[in-house]
Amino acid sequence: MKKVLVVFLVAVAFATSVFAENNDKYDIFIKMNNQKTFNGLVSYLQTDYSQTEKLELVFSMTEQKLKTALKNENELEAEKVIFFNLGNAKLVLSEEQYKKYLTIINLSVNNRTNTYIAGI
Repeated sequence: MKKVLVVFLVAVAFATSVFAENNDKYDIFIKMNNQKTFNGLVSYLQTDYSQTEKLELVFSMTEQKLKTALKNENELEAEKVIFFNLGNAKLVLSEEQYKKYLTIINLSVNNRTNTYIAGI
């Protein structure tokens, strides 16, 4: 259990520090609500029907709250929305699924950062 908590905290700290550098990084969480992206994610995570329904609600709420925070240029609120997403996803998913979810987020953030740095 301690390992999972440590992995979670490291992932959140990393994500928060990366997001603080560039608001474009928040769009990863907005894109998760895209139907094609969402379908691929739940397929990869192998969620059941109930989990899929709950994640769909979490991602929809995340997108709405995040767009509002970014529109108001409120980075603190945007970070709270990310914690909202991660916390609710953790409640919905099994431990193994949640680890996969964090991996996807970290890979997405790293890919976006590398693309941004390279100027692509």
